[in-house]
Amino acid sequence: MARKDELGRAGEDAAEAYFRARGFKILDRNWRCRAGEIDLVVADAVTVAIVEVKTRRSAAFGHPFEAIDARKLHRLHQLAREWRAARRDVVGGRPVRVDGLAITGDPTAPLQIEHLRDLA
Repeated sequence: MARKDELGRAGEDAAEAYFRARGFKILDRNWRCRAGEIDLVVADAVTVAIVEVKTRRSAAFGHPFEAIDARKLHRLHQLAREWRAARRDVVGGRPVRVDGLAITGDPTAPLQIEHLRDLA
């Protein structure tokens, strides 16, 4: 596995732990459809969140959130609609939003995690 892929997997593991520690239930991880892939789908009693996880060792090449541009955000909303249609049984009446999670640092040390809710 390439070093970049290992970092991404470590970031998704950290993201899953972050949400579990805050009482969210993990509904899906690396959910795929013809339009692409969703990193993480989490839920609390009120809301379902489609989460884009961006992990960087440092901010030397930009903040992780800088990788979520208008095109990527549009695709995430499209993926959210596809996921919702495929998983109606899980959604219930809860609204579905798109969140971003930026993780910075070396996976062998404490990571800095920033969570942006409801990316529009």
